[in-house]
Order: sequence, then structure tokens, then C-alpha cells
Amino acid sequence: MSERLTDNLNSQYFEAANSLKSKQARRRIVAYVESYDDIFFWRTVLTRFENEERYFEVMLPAHRKLERGKKAVLASHEVPPDRGAMQGNVMRSDNMLRTPLPVEGLGKALIACVDADYDYLLQGATEQSRKVLQSPYVFHTYAYAIENLQCYAPSLHDLCVAVTLNDHRIFDFQDYLRQYSEALFPLFVWSVWAYRTGHHNKFSLSDFNRVADPGGFNVFDPQPSIDHLRRKVNNKIRQLQQQFPGNKEVYLQLKEQIKQLGVTPQTTYLYIQGHHLFDTVIVPILNKVCNRLRMERQEEISRTARHHTQKQNEMSCYEHSLQDIRQTLKKNLGYILSPIFRRIQDDIESYLGAHKDS
Repeated sequence: MSERLTDNLNSQYFEAANSLKSKQARRRIVAYVESYDDIFFWRTVLTRFENEERYFEVMLPAHRKLERGKKAVLASHEVPPDRGAMQGNVMRSDNMLRTPLPVEGLGKALIACVDADYDYLLQGATEQSRKVLQSPYVFHTYAYAIENLQCYAPSLHDLCVAVTLNDHRIFDFQDYLRQYSEALFPLFVWSVWAYRTGHHNKFSLSDFNRVADPGGFNVFDPQPSIDHLRRKVNNKIRQLQQQFPGNKEVYLQLKEQIKQLGVTPQTTYLYIQGHHLFDTVIVPILNKVCNRLRMERQEEISRTARHHTQKQNEMSCYEHSLQDIRQTLKKNLGYILSPIFRRIQDDIESYLGAHKDS
């Protein structure tokens, strides 16, 4: 049987299986996700909606022979792009969102849960963006990826406490990421413009990430890092302005559109490439902060221990209680208090309301 036919039968299969159960049995809704790491994230999204009538099962699209990723989840197929939607330098028109594009296999018993990437901000400028935004059975993160939400700034001090068991606030994550975002926002608008208009070969995500790397910094004096980032951003913007002259009006229009979608200069970090934020920005900061917090605790143990044996025992007990930074960050649930997380849950609630009587 072809993969496409299998895709088309999936939702029908799950719906038929549900109909065979007694009226008292809970209805199963399968949620396909992109990777193993996504399973835990989308479980946190969907748990609150389970009750005596329904439950969710979050899984990879196994019918794809262990294939992972967004395309596997969406079971995409070739559809000619809407080239008539090109207007000026910004690919944006109501025509882009007027004609729904089907996503094969999805239905009321099978949903797709994916990272937004740039598809949300592209607002229908590409076929994949239209699929993600139009289908009532596709849900996305709004933020670029789950990694961005795992790095939600208000939660990072608590994460340091979990890793080091030291509650001393030596670094202001919220202020740093606010300044980082404000410095990056003008170039971020250029990045979205490049992908909306098909100029990403001239200014790719890799190009953007090279500028967005804050480099090394001192935990107790992070300002030089921000200043260095601003200089890099300004230099790159001057290059782009020279390369694409006469683009000011389009740029300002897109800037306002992006803000209307919920991106603010203070929250840009949530919408840049997730792996870059996780690996290049947040983990290096956490390493430095947590190393300092560990040293503080170890110095306290050494200073207050009554004798060598007590010091060894206490140090061993403390070190066995420490957590791995990357693994703790991957399981960080602080994002559940974020406006973006509530927005995702609102989408799920709307979907369930539309199928309340199914």
C-alpha cells in the first residue's frame, strides 16, 4: 500500500476504532509530533484536556518507517504555490490564506503538532506555511520551536536552582534576554523579510545566527556582550540596506505586521531558531551561572564543615544531588506560565469545542 493511501486512511482508521467502542469508553485522539523531544512538550499541552470522554496519545508518525520531522508529520504533497500573491517586496495577501490546502490523513481523531519555525510569521507566503495556518487539525508552537519555550526567561533562575541547589540570584536572565532581543529585533525583521520574499539565499538563517551569537561574556558584567551584539547587528543592517536599497517602506510595514502577530522587541529570542538559542545562547550562559553557584555552595561547605570527614560527606551528598544542565533544560516546564503556551492551549480548546458532539 502506498504511503499516501496509508496517510488518507489513518484518521479514518482512528475514527472507526473509536466508533466501535462503547459509549462509555474514552475516545482516543492521536497526536503526531516531529521528534522524541516533542513528545514530552505536547504531552504538557494536551494533558489538561483529557477527561472521562477522551484522551490523547502523542507519538511519532510510525507509518513513515521511523521518518521524523515536520514533513513527515504533515504528510505533505506537492501543490503549486500561489505566485499571484506576490505583491511588492513582501509576499503577503489575503489570497494566501483564502484557499485551504489539505493535509492528508488528518481529522478529528488524528492531529499534527509541530514547531512553528518561520511558518507562522510567513503568514501563507509558502505552501507549508499555508498548511500549518489553515488546517483545523494542525497545531503549532507560535514560538519558533519547543526549545525557545524551554528557554523561557522567567523560568531560568528556577532552573539554576534545580541544577545547583543554590537560590542565590547572581544573574538577571530576564533583563539579559530582554536586551538581547531588543538588540536583535531590527535584524530579525530583515530575516523574516528574506524568507517571505524568497531572498533567503542572500540572507539565510545561518547568516542571521552568526550575527545572533553573543559570544563570551562575564556573568557579573554582561553589558559588553550586548554592546558587541548591537555593533554586529548594525553592521549587517547597513550591508542589507546597501544590497536592497529603497526597502524602507516595506521594512516598516513588515515590522508592524510582525508586532501584530505577537512578536515584540523584548521577546525576539522566542522566535529565532530554537537550536541556536538553546545551544549557542542559553546553555553557555547557564554553564557559567551554574558553575559559579556550585562553587559558592562548595565554598560554603568547606568553610562551615567542622572536620575533614564531615566536609567529604557533605560534599559527596551535594555533588550527588546536582543535575545535568542540558537535560534539566529539556524538561523545563516554566513555559506553562507563558502567554504563548496559553495561546497553544486556546487553539486545542477551540478544536475540541468544534468536535464536541463528534
